[in-house]
Amino acid sequence: MAVGDVIASAPAPGAPSGVLAKVTAVRGTTAKGTEVNTAPATLDALLGKGKADGKVPVDPAAVSVEPLVKGVKVSWAKNGERRFGPHGASLPLGSLRLDVGASVATAEDAPASAAASVAGFVQLSPKVEFTYDGSRGHATPSPAPANHTAPGGAFIGLSGDWSSQWRFKGQAAASTASGKPMRVPFAKLHADPVIQVGPVPVVVNLDLTCYLAVEADGRVSVDIKQDLKGDFRVGGSYSWAGGWKPVSESGMHSTPVQAAVTASGQAKATLGTEASVGLYGAVGVSADLAPYLRGEASAAAIGSSDGKGSVTADWKAFGGLDLSGSLQAQLTIFGTPLFQKRIPLGTLHREWKLASGRFSSATSQPPAG
Repeated sequence: MAVGDVIASAPAPGAPSGVLAKVTAVRGTTAKGTEVNTAPATLDALLGKGKADGKVPVDPAAVSVEPLVKGVKVSWAKNGERRFGPHGASLPLGSLRLDVGASVATAEDAPASAAASVAGFVQLSPKVEFTYDGSRGHATPSPAPANHTAPGGAFIGLSGDWSSQWRFKGQAAASTASGKPMRVPFAKLHADPVIQVGPVPVVVNLDLTCYLAVEADGRVSVDIKQDLKGDFRVGGSYSWAGGWKPVSESGMHSTPVQAAVTASGQAKATLGTEASVGLYGAVGVSADLAPYLRGEASAAAIGSSDGKGSVTADWKAFGGLDLSGSLQAQLTIFGTPLFQKRIPLGTLHREWKLASGRFSSATSQPPAG
């Protein structure tokens, strides 16, 4: 081993995220091997003019899961071995499923029958993506940054299939002191899949945090349930000519299972996942995939001189999806120029109506005079 050599290793004891480092000094040899000083290295120093194109399914058996609340159940299926999740669910191969149920703060004046809760499951089949093209078909930009040795193209990201079915019901009253939704993480997941580029192990670090978020004014009672299926892809794409650009895509479709809203007001619940994707311990992409359910109702009162009247309300139930995130400066691990601030992925927002209707109730009060 000599000064200038680049070391790349898969996860190991003492280096759980893998190692990518350049030898800066050789201190000598010991009974355990050669002792060296190192400094952080970049992928262009390691891969040079080589090319790599990998999309690796994350082995669900290799994902560590840390439940953060009671009642989280985990199931998975791998390599022809099919396990059954809670409630007798059958999982496709390569899938990881988390079932969760949680009570939500209920409005103070709500009856016991209106207790609020969110319950359901999230099922993921994630893939990490990594591409690198050390060749360049473009001329060096002018003026060129010092030591500008970036590759011709690169990509890092996360893609996969998503499936969830969940129910939001009751008369919830939930928000933070600052007026933002109440957010409850319920599980953390971590994996370090390796994409082998010839003899070089490229370690992709994946962190996922599954969470519930509820925002409700305490005036409306809802009972909304939906099936949501589809795919997604988030990441950062680099070209020599255009620099880093965000990638944010989703193809989700929803099937309403049931929907009802009573009283006037609004409520929203999200069953989402925050994702972080990096290389050798350096975060490159963060994303928030946030499917939600919401209900709203607006009431109008009609009265007459005999003291009789009615209250009529139109209600609607919606499903939706928000996908947001950013590229981090640590993407310079590719050997690309440093950008001064995070680059937003751009918010992808979609919403669809699940159901709508009208309800009314009679009212009476003593005649005036």
